[in-house]
Amino acid sequence: MQTWRDGRTAALSASDAMREVLASLGLPESACAAIRPQVTPRGEPLVHLGSIPAAHVEQIAEALRGTRTLPERDSGALPSESRRTR
Repeated sequence: MQTWRDGRTAALSASDAMREVLASLGLPESACAAIRPQVTPRGEPLVHLGSIPAAHVEQIAEALRGTRTLPERDSGALPSESRRTR
């Protein structure tokens, strides 16, 4: 049971951290509405991000691009040409 509690604590912390980051990007509180902590039966902490409006995801992606060097995609990733551009 302690493993599950520790996982819950980690998931709550990570959820709060994601909410803080989204707020610091100037995203409205509604962008965080679906974020919730989850824990597997084995105690693995997870964070459910839910559905986030595409415009907000673009802001998040832009912020990530500016702060980190992203790893090269592995061969299983979709090529950029196949992404939808509607």
